[in-house]
Amino acid sequence: MKMIQLLPVLAAAALTALALTGCSNIIEQVQREKSLEFPSVPILTEEWDQRADWLPADATQITIREAAAGGGPAILAATTNSDLDPMQCAETDRQSAPTYAEDWSPDDVYVDRVFACANWAVIKTADGWYGWTPNDPDELAVSPAQ
Repeated sequence: MKMIQLLPVLAAAALTALALTGCSNIIEQVQREKSLEFPSVPILTEEWDQRADWLPADATQITIREAAAGGGPAILAATTNSDLDPMQCAETDRQSAPTYAEDWSPDDVYVDRVFACANWAVIKTADGWYGWTPNDPDELAVSPAQ
């Protein structure tokens, strides 16, 4: 009888423990995805395990959604007024699409043309740039930064 009375207490303790670990951690475990934010390119370069060399050096408010294990598919949005470096990116027909979508993703990623920046496909947004990786092998082949 006492064990039955303890069940609600144990359930409440388990729920509290889950809440303390944070919803994002639970989402990462269930969905196998994670979100990251970086205030600047130098911090992104130092702390992120992937590369986005196409990002203009003055980019800020960098938001990423990627596979929880890292090193896999990702989307990235950044705020900047700068153009892409032609040594990194070349315009080509879009043949790929992002794996993830977020509230901060552009409404229409199915444009006719993208910039191929190594293994990223990148499009212009109102505030800067939005990209996804991996891109299509034909897009990658056009990029000057392979």
